[in-house]
Amino acid sequence: MGKIILRLDRVMADRKMSLNELSEKVGVSNVNLSKMKTGKVSAIRFSTLAAICEVLNCQPGDILEYEE
Repeated sequence: MGKIILRLDRVMADRKMSLNELSEKVGVSNVNLSKMKTGKVSAIRFSTLAAICEVLNCQPGDILEYEE
């Protein structure tokens, strides 16, 4: 069975955005974003994903990747 990999760190680096800046703009704590950035979460709300995509000007597929 495959797994979903979070590539938030890559997208943030491409946009030259810090964790603190993203946290402020999205309205999610640094701790939660840090866990997402390092892939240590088991779930993410669609509303949070939508807010991240809006701030980073990206698509969910830029952040989420399926790996077999």
